[in-house]
Amino acid sequence: MLLFAGAAILAACVFASIAPSQAAEGDKVISDFMKKYHKAPQGTDPVCKKVGKGQATDAELAELLAGYQAICASKPPKGGVADWTTKCQALVSAIKLVQAKDPGGVEAYKTAVNCKSCHSLHKPD
Repeated sequence: MLLFAGAAILAACVFASIAPSQAAEGDKVISDFMKKYHKAPQGTDPVCKKVGKGQATDAELAELLAGYQAICASKPPKGGVADWTTKCQALVSAIKLVQAKDPGGVEAYKTAVNCKSCHSLHKPD
């Protein structure tokens, strides 16, 4: 019994030391991605806006897809994982449609890239 209690305490300590760093890494992945692809220097369009206008290059679309896949694999800083995953997968699917030159791809992306919908549930305060 004492051995079990000791193992439980050790596991709790290890988890406590790992979980915050993993959450911080996920937050950084998401934050860095948003800064790079959803914001832009004044006077230029961010990549997400270029996609909505049908003006993103193939290279930008590939980078955006990889980024959405990375944030989808990250734990959201706030809110439920299921909703986070659903929203991220919608973005991934839409970008794939745009890459395939599907006529509905840009509209699917515009629907999926609803900033307020995601920020209201998942952006930390």
